This record gives sequence, C-alpha cells and structure tokens, in this order.
Amino acid sequence: MSSNDAKEFGHRRILFSDVMVTRKRNLVWGRKWRSLDIKMAVGILFVHVLTFFAPSTFCWDAFWVAVMLYLLTGILGITMCFHRLLAHHSLKLPKWLEYTCAYLGVQAIQRDPIYWVSIHRYHHQYVDLEKDPHTPTYGFWFSHMGWLFDSGYIMEKYQESKNVEDLKNQAFYRFIKRTYMWHIFGFAALVYAWGGFPYLVWIVGVKNTWVYHVTFLVNSACHIWGKRAWNTSDLSRNNWWVALITFGEGWHNNHHAFEFSARHGLEWWQIDMCWYMICFLKSVGLATNVKLPTQAHMLKKSFASANKLR
Repeated sequence: MSSNDAKEFGHRRILFSDVMVTRKRNLVWGRKWRSLDIKMAVGILFVHVLTFFAPSTFCWDAFWVAVMLYLLTGILGITMCFHRLLAHHSLKLPKWLEYTCAYLGVQAIQRDPIYWVSIHRYHHQYVDLEKDPHTPTYGFWFSHMGWLFDSGYIMEKYQESKNVEDLKNQAFYRFIKRTYMWHIFGFAALVYAWGGFPYLVWIVGVKNTWVYHVTFLVNSACHIWGKRAWNTSDLSRNNWWVALITFGEGWHNNHHAFEFSARHGLEWWQIDMCWYMICFLKSVGLATNVKLPTQAHMLKKSFASANKLR
C-alpha cells in the first residue's frame, strides 16, 4: 500500500517498518475496563513499580538468584515447556519433568498454562488476521502488551478456550488454573521470607519485568522488524537481537514457517539456547519425539519455490 493510499484509508506505517496499522482499538480511553482488565493492569504495574527500587536494594545474592530464575523460568518454563512442548507438541518429556517445567513457567506470571497455550494457538490459527490476539495491525503497543488489559477483545474473538482440550484433560493443569494466584502469592511470600525486600524487588520485580518485555517483543517486534527467510502468509520476521534475549524465540519467521519444529534457529549461526537445552535432554534420554523440518518442508516454504509457481 502506498503512503497516499494509507492516508486515504486512515492507516499509518509503524516506524522503521513496512507494517501498516490498519485496525483501531482504544488502549486506554473510550473503552470498557472489566474487573479482569483492572486486576491485570494493577498486577503488572506492581511488578514494574518494584523495579524502581532496584538501585537502592541491589545486592549480588539477589541479583544472581534473579538471573538463575530468569534462566529457569525463561528457558525451561516459558520457551521450552509452555511454547515448544505444550503449545506445539514439538517434543515430549516425562510427565514429572513436563510438570516441573510448567510450574517454572507459572512463576513467570504470564497466566496459567491452559490460558497461555490457548492464546498462542489462536495466534497461529489467525496470525495477523482480524482474530489474531495480538497482531501489530492494531499498533505496536497493542501487540506488545495492550491486548493483555483488554479481556473484551479476547471475549469478542473466542467465547471459550476450545483449542486446549489436551491440557484440560490433565488434572495438573486444571489444578494450576483453579489455584493460579495462590502459587504466585505463595512464591512471593517465600521470596520475602528468604531475603526480605531486596529479594522481592529483584526476583519478583526486576526478573519478571524483564521476562515480560522480552516475551512481549516476540509478539510485537518479531512481527514488525527483521528479515523474512520463508514464504509465510503473515508478518513474522527473524530478529537476531530478540533471539539473543529470548533463548531463540526471535527466529520467529522460522517458527511460523515450521511451527512444529523444536528448533527455531535453523541455521548454524542462529543462536537458539532452548534448542541446545533440548539437545542436552535428548542426549540423556529425557526428550523424545523431537520434531524438525525436513528438506521437503523447507523447499515448500522457500521463496524460490514460491517464485517457480508464479
């Protein structure tokens, strides 16, 4: 779409990209704030406010514990378990290890596994279309985090989470969904009892604020800025700097081309820390049914193959 056409239809281009904002959604004013939206906003705001105390409460013990938990909740919890295992069935783990990793993901405070996986599967089903939960065609901030505080938007799109029956059939995930906030508050209380306010700031505040935004960048930045290696019908991009801070999730065009793949960094130079962890678990017999794209899959999604069909 040309700039003149964009102006005619009231569209605007996201800065330094070719992505057009073609839909409108009020993020703050002129919309109905449901009680769930307010609770979500207050909770995330509280985590962010804690980070303001980071300079005055800094100590190396709290810092290194926060880093360790960032690695555990990021690599094992969100990236490997919530995303590659639960959402896409890219691998299998023994149930004791799957549930352990899922519980680590719960402590990233990104909602329970049933909700997280349902939203992510809807994202792939309707990627960058009108029913996508967090497409940047509503704007960068909506895709980054605005959608989190707009339960009305989610309710408009999906009345029920009918795409996660595999998780709903497991008592563990039903239990986590019912008792989700108790696990968050309970862990925060343990952190405070262990190290006082400095530990609360660094482990609940700084760590989770960082994990929030690096995760959100996969939804926003990786559908706006970067390079497209594969012929997908969406806005997904490979973004190297997002990949570095998200343990490989930033190779997002690779992921949308082969969403079943346990490996996102498909080239040798595409650093994918989660894939290295999966390789380790496979080598010791804990990860099985590890899925990868074949040469036939890659040929089908290549731009060269698409050009031949024209």
